[in-house]
Amino acid sequence: MKSNIDNKLETGFFINILIRNYKLLFWVCFITIILSSFFSSPLFITPKYKSQMIMFPASSNSISKALLTDQVSIKQDVLQYGEDEQIDQMLQILNSNKIRDRVIEKFNLLEHYGYSNSSYKYTKLNKTFNENIKFRRTEFMAVSVTVMDKDPQMASDIANEIGALYDSTAINMQKERAEQAYLIVEQTYMSLISDIQKMEDSLAVLRSLGINDYETQAEAINNQLAIQIANGNTRAVNDLQKQLDILAKYGTPYVSIRDQLDYDKRQLSLIKVKYEEAKLDAEQELTQKFIISEAFSAEKKSYPIRWLIVVISTLSVFLMTIIIIVIAEIFPTELSKIKYLPKNNSKEEVVNTITEISTSKVKKKNN
Repeated sequence: MKSNIDNKLETGFFINILIRNYKLLFWVCFITIILSSFFSSPLFITPKYKSQMIMFPASSNSISKALLTDQVSIKQDVLQYGEDEQIDQMLQILNSNKIRDRVIEKFNLLEHYGYSNSSYKYTKLNKTFNENIKFRRTEFMAVSVTVMDKDPQMASDIANEIGALYDSTAINMQKERAEQAYLIVEQTYMSLISDIQKMEDSLAVLRSLGINDYETQAEAINNQLAIQIANGNTRAVNDLQKQLDILAKYGTPYVSIRDQLDYDKRQLSLIKVKYEEAKLDAEQELTQKFIISEAFSAEKKSYPIRWLIVVISTLSVFLMTIIIIVIAEIFPTELSKIKYLPKNNSKEEVVNTITEISTSKVKKKNN
């Protein structure tokens, strides 16, 4: 035998509820539509406009490696788009304090958001900034900058400015390091040039003494000395001996300086390449991004979506009203008994009353 509740939950029960209470449901939904439309209006919710700028990061950060190196890989190609590593770096820079602080200062967002006279104004400012300005990776390996603002022109200006600030910030970060590297290479390069000049001056002095090629001269003088000794030419022997004495005295320094000079000149040619690369990286700038789509001033607001608020509010209230009606239909007697319990009853009396209600329902079911 079916209970009273089972009978009420048979097919058609909910349809009957809708039919019998259609006026109530209609007015509930109607009032909800009016109220949700009113409270989602600009009087209560400030409308916001969305602007979006999309860009790709560049693959190569070094101008010298992209332009001067003979063997350039695809990742160093100046025209190549960046990959995962460059995208992560771009997102990290976009979320940095350097860009956020410069945007806040340039557009005076503290006053624009209305926090100039508020307590904890910077905390509120940073929270609103993070809510209105979003950076994300797109499905096509690009990075989008999305800005929401009550002023459509302000939204597009901020989005485009962030793209420009990313470029300058990334370039400045790299130039700071490139300038340090340039100073190190320049110091080494100039020091080597100075050393080479000193050695060349020393060789010039030695050459003025008659030492031009130690090995060749020593061999030629020794050969002539042997010939003159054999001929008994004492004067020629003395002249040749003087030349040998000069070679013996200055030959070793000459050879050392000459060999060191040859080695340093080879090193200078290698360092010169590094010097020119470091100088190019320190003095020249190369854009760090490819702009795919610039932000523009939106004609239509993006927030709030009033029709969605109205639909969700109406459906929620409609379902809640049906649930309340169903509960009232299933437990009319029981609810009335519980509703009119004396206020001064103790907890035990309330429990006993509810137990009696349950017992009576069980007896009815058995009968």
